[in-house]
Amino acid sequence: MLIANHSGKLLEAGLDEAGRGCLAGPVVAAAVILPLDYHHALLTDSKQLSAKQRELLREEVCREALHWAVAEVSPQEIDQINILNASFAAMHRAVDQLPVVPEYLLVDGNRFKGYKEVPHACMIKGDGRYFSIAAASILAKTHRDEIMRKLGSAHPFYGWQQNAGYPTKAHRAAIAQYGTTAHHRLTFKLLAEEALELS
Repeated sequence: MLIANHSGKLLEAGLDEAGRGCLAGPVVAAAVILPLDYHHALLTDSKQLSAKQRELLREEVCREALHWAVAEVSPQEIDQINILNASFAAMHRAVDQLPVVPEYLLVDGNRFKGYKEVPHACMIKGDGRYFSIAAASILAKTHRDEIMRKLGSAHPFYGWQQNAGYPTKAHRAAIAQYGTTAHHRLTFKLLAEEALELS
């Protein structure tokens, strides 16, 4: 069962990102501050939910959160500073966009670059342990999927509406056939031999 709060502080923000392992598109992060006593029977790690459930929970989080924000880092920035630093930057930008300064940050994963003087804790698989991180994972995932669907309409060969930029066999085969776009991360390994064995 997920937990509502870790630090006991009212302004505890959960942080998570989406798109770190993709070949195309931005990395997106969200910061969410929920009420201290928040509970929701369905809310959990966004990867465990259907697209329809995520969209319903997106509305719930935006409505019930005390504060929330979403931010992104472009593929060009990812290529310049690497994906780990880009993930940290996206989280920092999300916190920057909150209308209040959090008293505590609860970060999904095992690494984080400190934000100003705000104390933080890293939580491995935190999106399955804390409601605020799960909420951030929902907002980051749904926001990024929306971006990739729009980009996919302009670049239909890569299947971004279905794969959201992740390294599927079809995506890599399309890169081999049609080349890259301005939305691809050029420092990533875009092609893999097994993905090019087309039948």
